[in-house]
This record gives sequence, structure tokens and C-alpha cells, in this order.
Amino acid sequence: MGRVTIADVAKRAGVSLASTSRALNGQVASAATVEKVRKAATDLGYIPDSAARSLRTRRTGQLAFAVADVGNPVYVEMMREIESVIAAEDYRLVVSRTGDAAGTLDLVRDLNRGYVDGLILSPLRVTPALVDALEASTVPTVVIGRLPENTRVDTVMADSEGGVALAVDHLVATGARRIAFLNGPADTTPGKFRHAGFLRATAEVGGLTTAEFSAEDFTIDAGYAAAAAIFDSAESSWDAVIAVNDLVGIGVMHAAAEHGLTVPEDLAVIGIDNTTLADVCHPGLTSVDLGSARRGRKAAQMLLARMDDAGLEPRAVRVPPSLHLRGSTHALPSARKAPPTAEPRTARNRTTGRASAAQSTPTAKGTSPRTSGEGRAQ
Repeated sequence: MGRVTIADVAKRAGVSLASTSRALNGQVASAATVEKVRKAATDLGYIPDSAARSLRTRRTGQLAFAVADVGNPVYVEMMREIESVIAAEDYRLVVSRTGDAAGTLDLVRDLNRGYVDGLILSPLRVTPALVDALEASTVPTVVIGRLPENTRVDTVMADSEGGVALAVDHLVATGARRIAFLNGPADTTPGKFRHAGFLRATAEVGGLTTAEFSAEDFTIDAGYAAAAAIFDSAESSWDAVIAVNDLVGIGVMHAAAEHGLTVPEDLAVIGIDNTTLADVCHPGLTSVDLGSARRGRKAAQMLLARMDDAGLEPRAVRVPPSLHLRGSTHALPSARKAPPTAEPRTARNRTTGRASAAQSTPTAKGTSPRTSGEGRAQ
């Protein structure tokens, strides 16, 4: 027997072709008709022709999530949250690797051919050409990351600067005065804004000895190689290192161990992203949570809203950070016999530099279990 068609299902169910189509596509049909059609389809082993259905409905039932590294635990956490939101609306998630800036641009342009109904994009690098392509795209799109001001694309942003400030404040409170920042590639969005946060936070504290270094990538191996070079230097004598992400931070701890440095007694280490890896390394890695789960969930919600109403004004949502303390940093002096607590860091107006009580003011958290979803900042 050849491929079972919708006409075969209609014949078996004893109803019209139009009624069969409505029943299979979730459109208006009586309960009795739906039951007969579904039974006939099951009995015959009918598989819908998704290509033909897409031509009729102009929808694929698929949404894309495009990132630089599909194995990075930050993107995995985002992916889980995105999938949970869109699955409730009967969409499937297609995950794609963007590659370099040119690859990201090609992907955005290719998706205009109708492969998916919507796109969530987290680009490492943002170029003028990419911004133009995003604004011209016919596919509803949400960007997890930073875009130039007034770009007419929905965005969900992390407060990287505020997160790094939390790390600096904690290290200073525990007595660190020589603090290094190990960045990733500086031409990337996280590299740019986390570095800026380090410069701003350390300048506000004052009286610190600081330096900035760069790893070639955002990986454990790159972090290890960069940290090993730092520790081999005759001028290397740091109280603490803030790593651009958890992967680089774990690389720092490996290099420290090989150079005879004990964490945190000889060297405190803080990562960024608060991934699951921060819990499983030894000692546990103190890390700034930039809310990857919450960013993913919010991006999915915004994409579905954009698909329902293309006339919505573009929105920009910023997710606040939090600090999660583990064994790679010293306990606060006032908390060595009790769970650590800290006052919220006062947010500063980016234009005036004056203190402001912003709603997204980051807060420091102790070693309590991590939260997820809307209750967790990213």
C-alpha cells in the first residue's frame, strides 16, 4: 500500500474531505467527527504531509534558537526554558549554531525563506550588517543580548556590568586588593560589557591594584592557557581573579592547582553565569548568575507575543544579576560563623553617575539552593 492520504482517512471515517481536514488541523468540527477522523487516521497509520500543510497555513510549526556554541551550559539552560514555553503552544524548537559573524548574518537571511515561524538569536558579535538584517527580517525575532540603542528588535539583556560589580564588591569585602579580570575575546558582546563592568566597579572602589587579561575563547581550555601564562609571569601575585564565565573560571582553577596555588587560600576565583558546572567542580565556583534560564523563558514569551501581534512596539527587557557564593572565595568576615548576607549594591545612573534605586538593582545571595524560571535573575 502506498502513502496514506487525507482522502483515505476521509473515506475510512465516512466524512467529507473538508471535515477531515478541519478535524486534523484543530479547526472547528464536531466532537463526533473529530473522534471518527482521529480513529481512522490511527487505524490507517496516516502521517500528515507537513510540507503541504505549511503551504496551506503558511506556518511550519517550528521556531529556531541560534547560538554560537550549542554545548555551552548557558545556552543549554536557555534552550530548556525556551522549549518548555513554546511546547505548550505546539511548536517545536530547532537549534542552530551561528558560527562567526558572517555565519550569523547568513543564518538570519536564510531564515527569511520560510524555514521557521520565529527566531531567538543570541549573537556573540553584533555588526551593523546584522542589525540591518534583523530589522529587515520578515521572521519574528527576539535577540538575547545587546543591540544598539533604538534598534527596532525585541531584546532580552543581562546586566553584565552590575553582575561584575557584585563580584568586585564581594572580593573587596573579603579583603582582596589585587584583582585581575580574565576576559574572553574583547570584540564580543560579553567580552565588551563584562570588561566595562570590571573597569567601572574597580574605579568606584578605588585603591585597588588591577589588571585585565584575555583568553582566546570562552572555554575551559582557553581559560587554563591564559591563566597558566599569568601565573608563569614574574609579576603574578593576585589575591583574586574574576573570569569572564564559569568555563574560563574552571580553567583558572586548574591552572592555579598546577602552579601550587590553593583556592581560595592563595587565590580567590569568581566565574560568571552560575552554570551547573559551578556546583560540581572542587571547590565549588562562586559565580555571578546572569539569569540564563529567565532570559530564555522571557525571550520565548516575547517571541510568541510578537508572532501574535506584529504591531507591538519593540521591547527591551533587562534581567538583574545575583551572586552565588561557593568555596572558591573566602566567606565574608561577618559571616564566617553564619550564612553570608550582603546589602544590595546601589545601581548608578549610566548617564549622570548618580545613585538610583533602580528596580533591577542586583543583590548578593548566599549559598542557598539555586532558583529557576521567573524567580531567578540572569
